Amino acid sequence: MTTMIAVPSLSPGGLDASISAHFGHCEIYTLLSVEEGEVRDVRVIPNVPHQQGGCMAPVNHLADHGVNVLIAGGMGMRPLMGFHQVGIDVFHCGMSQTVGEAVGAYLRGSLSAFGQMHTCGGGDPHHAHP
Repeated sequence: MTTMIAVPSLSPGGLDASISAHFGHCEIYTLLSVEEGEVRDVRVIPNVPHQQGGCMAPVNHLADHGVNVLIAGGMGMRPLMGFHQVGIDVFHCGMSQTVGEAVGAYLRGSLSAFGQMHTCGGGDPHHAHP
């Protein structure tokens, strides 16, 4: 079974790219196709403007690209609920700095599910909205 993972990234994207601090405001997403615990394909897609559809625009954008898993550092509660509604599992990137580190941690099962404590306004000033 193939899992499509998305990670909000800084340009140019890819495994060595830094993770963008807030999923909805990133420039791009690095998409990784994973089979049997191995990364099979890596590609980059642009984010969509927040104005068209508000916080749900990026959620629907990723769902339209077949994403099953999102690894992120920060987001609001509304998009988190939106990801749950469209069937995308969301994990907090933890201390990972790059896409490759985050995906490796996910594949090892060491990332925690993204919860209310990780959302903007959830007590982490590191991931507040700009």
